[in-house]
Amino acid sequence: MTRARGAARGLIPAALAAVTLAGCSSSTGAGDGGPGGPAVSSTPAPAPAGAGAGAEKTGADEAGADATKAAEKGGRVGGAGSACDLPVTFDIAAHWKPRGASMDLGSGLDPELAEELADLAEQGTVKVVCEIDAKPAGNIGFLRVWRSEASEDDPRAVLKAFVADAPNVSEAVYTQVTVGALAAAEVGYTGHSELLDEPKKERAFAVVTPDGPVVVHLGGMDSEEHVAMLPAFELAKKTLELRR
Repeated sequence: MTRARGAARGLIPAALAAVTLAGCSSSTGAGDGGPGGPAVSSTPAPAPAGAGAGAEKTGADEAGADATKAAEKGGRVGGAGSACDLPVTFDIAAHWKPRGASMDLGSGLDPELAEELADLAEQGTVKVVCEIDAKPAGNIGFLRVWRSEASEDDPRAVLKAFVADAPNVSEAVYTQVTVGALAAAEVGYTGHSELLDEPKKERAFAVVTPDGPVVVHLGGMDSEEHVAMLPAFELAKKTLELRR
């Protein structure tokens, strides 16, 4: 790891101390540029030439080949009594810490900042409701769960709206997959790390439940962190079920 990247890691806790989403548990959040991380961001760098939000490609997604290790299970989230109340449940990797995400930040918050936080908490047609922090497992990033009310949208439409609303997206590859017993859509794409000013890989999948669509997204500080966390993403995908 370069000295610059090591320094960036060291600066993250201080940057995150300013403001985070309120959580339902006592665990603290870290940042990969979204809710629970740095709440106010600078203007993103321009997208690569020819890139467009939700730009679609065909063929295998190279990032999928990186999830070769099986993640050790560390619990289950989504059910009654867990940190996040979801219409689905799935296993989380060992040492990852879940917490519910909420915009109930109390009174006295600067209205302009509150508006920016609200924007960060919504992407496409879904809002963030749960974040699962990888820091205790030694990585910088989150699995985040986003959902909305019941709709007529299919998983692919939900996912395309989610990606289209993200800044500086390029090289998006969509595939149809099965998650548990549910039809699903998955996407791998390239975003942009404002902290390191470089491209970074991201992934997400979407399912539709009787209580509305659910998107599970994996970001990370950079592509190196993203690749290291892919087994946790695959564990969630393999074990996801409708909540009973």
